[in-house]
Amino acid sequence: MSALQPSPPLQVQPVQWTLLLPKPRLDAARSINSKQQHSSRPQPILPPLPFLAALKMTDSYISTGNGDAFTPNGSSRMNGSSPSLPTTSNDAGTAPIIRKKLMGFVGFANLPNQVHRKSVRKGFQFTTMVVGESGLGKSTLINTLFNTTINPPKETLPPSAERPSTVAIESISADIEENGVRLRLNVVDTPGFGDFVNNDESWRPIVENIESRFDSYLEQESRVNRQKIADNRIHACLYFIQPTGHSLKPIDVECMRQLHTKVNLIPIIAKADTLTDEEVAEFKARILADIAYHNIHIFQAPTYENEDDEAIAEAEEIASKIPFAVVGSDKEVTTPDGRKVRGRAYPWGVVEVDNEDHCDFVKLRQMLVRTYMEELREYTNDVLYENWRTEKLLSMGVIQDSSVFKEINPAIRIQEERIMHEAKLAKMEAEMKMVFQQKVQEKEAKLKQSEEELYARHREMKEALEKQRLDLEDKKRRIENGRPLTPEKISTGRKKGFLRP
Repeated sequence: MSALQPSPPLQVQPVQWTLLLPKPRLDAARSINSKQQHSSRPQPILPPLPFLAALKMTDSYISTGNGDAFTPNGSSRMNGSSPSLPTTSNDAGTAPIIRKKLMGFVGFANLPNQVHRKSVRKGFQFTTMVVGESGLGKSTLINTLFNTTINPPKETLPPSAERPSTVAIESISADIEENGVRLRLNVVDTPGFGDFVNNDESWRPIVENIESRFDSYLEQESRVNRQKIADNRIHACLYFIQPTGHSLKPIDVECMRQLHTKVNLIPIIAKADTLTDEEVAEFKARILADIAYHNIHIFQAPTYENEDDEAIAEAEEIASKIPFAVVGSDKEVTTPDGRKVRGRAYPWGVVEVDNEDHCDFVKLRQMLVRTYMEELREYTNDVLYENWRTEKLLSMGVIQDSSVFKEINPAIRIQEERIMHEAKLAKMEAEMKMVFQQKVQEKEAKLKQSEEELYARHREMKEALEKQRLDLEDKKRRIENGRPLTPEKISTGRKKGFLRP
């Protein structure tokens, strides 16, 4: 084996800002080809330089399970290193420890774990509403869904008892825990719906209750201190349909039309064990036809771009079961083969609640609890509540400024502000001129009136002086002619003086 020739000293160029940008794939391929051509020469091991991290972090790579990376053209790069820099060979036994530490230090892949820890520590809250006529098994289905007695069965009123005249709203809260995850469950029941002779506007108390919860949340959002915001909005509404086998009744259509813009609507065929499989299929088709005809929006299982085929198939299977034909039972019965199951025993057999061949309860629970509970909460907050909030604020006269979230050229914005300022100044100047002219006119009117009064007084005084002048001239003439000024007055004066004691 020949002696190794000393390698030329490594010269490190100063870092330019352009080096922080990803290099084109052409340079990467040329660099790799040059390495393959000179693979006979040992590559110098670079010392840990600060700018290598910047070069490495900005280049694109595909990470593997052990931290190595591959470029899009298939060439391997250890831990996402730059293609233009020489890398150490695996045969030399020098593992890039510094780069592995850097990959671990970034750690943004740990964000889901952080969110998970925070969510488990904080707990979850979910509010569901059940709407339907009495006797359809609403309370039983809720207890079956969460496998605990949340809503106790109601006592049957005697015939002589007084019935309520309006639909009541009852809310029940329960804290349940499963595998360390706490859930604050709120169940809103609507006893009395559809139980009256006149059911006109029987949905109004339900709609008002949903809107009052939106109002409460909006009021909490508008506070100065928003540290404690209680979310009591309805996240899902289970609408129970009577198993008639025909179609939706007018009260069902109208109630769903009033609710579908304010809550996630999930139609459910109650007591589906009273119908055969063929009747259930036909009944579902009629219900979906009525919903489509009246433009009623019901909650659909969402699908995302990067989901696998299994998740997409699961979502399609759940969507195919809507409306869910369910059977509720919180009691265990024994099957003919000796199994203990939740279900209902009949003379002809046992209906199993958790058997997908018997009812759609499993798919309902899968959509409502196990798979799409967070989607129900997000859709309520991002779509339903936002639409209601927009309509509410617009009705109150609050108008959104169109320039708030718009990218505007600063020069154009300054020019517009200058024009607006000049228009404002021109308006103020016109108003000031108008006020000044009005005051000048009022002053001129007052001065003119004062001038007329002075002229009148001057005329009167002049006439009085002229009269006095004429009297004095007359008296002067009389005195010059030797005639008495007032003989009668003199004689009268003498007579009065003569008689005076």
